[in-house]
Amino acid sequence: MPGLDWLTARPVAHRGLHDRTIGIVENTAAAFSAAITAQYAIECDLQIAADGEAMVFHDDTLDRLTERHGPLASLSASELKKVALKASTDRIMTLGELCDLVAGRVTLVLEMKSRFDGDSRLAARVAEVVMGYAGPIAAMSFDPTVVGALQAVAPGLPRGLVAQSAPDPGVRSGSRDRYVANAFQARPHFLAWSVRELPGFWPLLGRWGFGLPLLTWTVRGEPDRLRAGRWADQMIFEGFRP
Repeated sequence: MPGLDWLTARPVAHRGLHDRTIGIVENTAAAFSAAITAQYAIECDLQIAADGEAMVFHDDTLDRLTERHGPLASLSASELKKVALKASTDRIMTLGELCDLVAGRVTLVLEMKSRFDGDSRLAARVAEVVMGYAGPIAAMSFDPTVVGALQAVAPGLPRGLVAQSAPDPGVRSGSRDRYVANAFQARPHFLAWSVRELPGFWPLLGRWGFGLPLLTWTVRGEPDRLRAGRWADQMIFEGFRP
């Protein structure tokens, strides 16, 4: 897809510019506001709620970050928005609320989480919510089936494949051959690859062979930063300010 320079123009804050030592929790309004102030792009995670809403949250379960337990997908959006986060006054956001907060001021990179079970509801909801969003925005997933579903419902929305070689996410969804076939069918516009696997055959084939912009995750210090600068177009970082 032409015209993706905006995707790699600025370092991407992983789950926002978060720092729990000062009360800024990942994937919250405070973390996103901090990234906006620093003019970093934002990466965030999306999960599907029981009522089909796209929620900004990384884990499948609520246990690590909230005062509740159990799977996020068992609760509706309205119920999830009432759940208290540990060490924060923020609440779990919907994708729509995130879009309203960012309002095109920095680039948004949405990672659609998946259980590799063929569920395409999250891709459909993402496409619905971001339709008409005026700012720079892209979506990606480890699951090529989800990326393909996004292609079907929102072909004009830049889409990416998140990947690493080991453990291969394709193993969770079936054979390696099926994973590769689905990845090609999804026709990603960019790649997001583990920094620990750079340089590597597949990410560099995508970058140099197919001309796909290459993001790399998760850059957490100087060795990672140097590797990212050598082999990728931009980094997804946390724990420091590049």
